[in-house]
Amino acid sequence: MNIKKYLAEFFGTMVLVLFGCGTAVVTGGLTGGAGSGTLGVVAIALAFGLAIVAAAYAIGHVSGCHVNPAVSLAVLINGGMSFVDFIGYVIAQIAGAFAGSGILLFITKNTDLPEGFGSNGFGEASAVQLTTAGAVVVEIVLTFVFVMTILGVTSSKKTSHIAGIVIGLTLTFVHIIGIPLTGTSVNPARSLAPAVFQGGEALSQVWVFILAPLVGAALAGLIFKYLFAPKTEE
Repeated sequence: MNIKKYLAEFFGTMVLVLFGCGTAVVTGGLTGGAGSGTLGVVAIALAFGLAIVAAAYAIGHVSGCHVNPAVSLAVLINGGMSFVDFIGYVIAQIAGAFAGSGILLFITKNTDLPEGFGSNGFGEASAVQLTTAGAVVVEIVLTFVFVMTILGVTSSKKTSHIAGIVIGLTLTFVHIIGIPLTGTSVNPARSLAPAVFQGGEALSQVWVFILAPLVGAALAGLIFKYLFAPKTEE
């Protein structure tokens, strides 16, 4: 068992959820609070992106810094990890997401901030009233773009040293368009923990934010493997 890798994934996912979802809670998200509107979108997007940059350079050399079951699925499809490691990564990522949400709950309970967890949503839970079908398509497309970027930038030694920055910037830009639509998931672990903590509508809708990112990642993994993967290392 690769305990160090699993611990790294736990830590990285905890940081992502705490700082990304935490920023959504602290700024009031898109529709309310001190950081509402455009400032809220940009701040939340940057928080998720910068969290990935920090995690990539902190734990990337240990586990590859997937911090996302969808990313791990694409890596598995491309032969970059064993099925046993895939299961271990997913368990560690989900546990890390719950730890991050738990810390966020502790913080909000010790402030005058409204209790929140940065959960995803559609319909009434979407700032633009996005339909269920729309949410599924949005999450598939955003995850596809995000995962294709990860596979591409990490496929060659010539670009792997800048992978953390490229991946972080890509996560930022998919959040900029995705936050008003669904809150942006592209990560089943990041969505599951906040939904469980929040309950209610967030929990009833979380299936979309688990299934759609996995579909998008699988499509990216298959297309990259058979169309775009370099045949030999340059």
